[in-house]
Amino acid sequence: MIERNYTAVNILIRPMNSELFAGIFNLLDAEGIEENGSCLIAYFKEFDPQKEDRLKDFFDRMKRELLIENFSFTINTIEQKNWNEEWEKTIEPIKVSNTFVIKPSFKDYIQKEDEIVLTIDPKMSFGTGYHQSTRLMIRLIEKYIKPGMKVLDVGTGTGVLAIVCAKLDASNIIAVENDEVCLENANENFDKNMVRDKCKFVLGEIKDVIEKDFNLVAANINRHILLDIAYDIKERLSQNSFVILSGIIEQDEEIILEKYKSLGLNLIQKISEEEWLGLALKF
Repeated sequence: MIERNYTAVNILIRPMNSELFAGIFNLLDAEGIEENGSCLIAYFKEFDPQKEDRLKDFFDRMKRELLIENFSFTINTIEQKNWNEEWEKTIEPIKVSNTFVIKPSFKDYIQKEDEIVLTIDPKMSFGTGYHQSTRLMIRLIEKYIKPGMKVLDVGTGTGVLAIVCAKLDASNIIAVENDEVCLENANENFDKNMVRDKCKFVLGEIKDVIEKDFNLVAANINRHILLDIAYDIKERLSQNSFVILSGIIEQDEEIILEKYKSLGLNLIQKISEEEWLGLALKF
C-alpha cells in the first residue's frame, strides 16, 4: 500500500458561505473539502507557502466584499491511515440516484428491489457519493449510457463512475488517473464490485489513452483541467457520442460550454445541486 502524508487546512469562517466551498476547491485544486458547521477542512497533496498566501488573499477579498465577517485557519499534516480511520467513523450508505446506493465495505445496508448497491472504500481518493458533483455525474450517466458502450472515465479517483458504467452494462471502461494512490484504491473497488473484467485502470493522463472510439467520456474534475483537456476529450470520441462533465460551479458554465461548443460538442442537458453543475454534451 502506498502511504502518503496530506496537508489538512482547517478554516474557521463566520458566517459560513457555500460559495467559499467551491471557491477554495477551484482556486487551489484541493483534493477534497469537508464542511463541518462553521469550519471547512480542505485536504491537499501539497501545500506550499504560495498556496497559503493565495488562500489568505482569497479570504481577505471575501471579507472586503462583506461576504464574511472573519476567518482564521490552521495547517496540519495528517497521515493517510489516520484520515481513513476518521473517515470510517462518519461515512454512511447514501442513495445518490434513483438506482444507485453507495456504501463502504464496513457498513451494512439492506438493498431494496430496485437498487444497485456499490461498495466504495476511499483511500484519500475522493468520489464516494458524498460530493454533489459525483451525484450529478451518476444521474447523467444513468440517463445517457447504453448497453455495450465504450467509456472513458477521466480522473477516476475511487473508480466509482467506472463502476457505475459497468453496472449499467457498458462493455469496456478505461479509467485514467495520475495519482498512484488511486491505482490501488480503484482496482480494489473494481474487485469488490466484481467489474474488473470490464474496467481497465491507466496510470497517467488522458493523453496516455491511445484509443479514440469512446461512446461516452465522463470527467468530474475542476474547471481548469476540463478546459485544458477539452481537445483531448474531443479527439477520443466516436460519432454520436456523449460527454458528461462536473466538478464545476455555476459561474464556470459559460466558459466551459464556449470551449466545448467550439470543438463541436453541444449541451443537451444541465442539472444542478446547490452551486454545482452537471453537464451532458453530444458530439
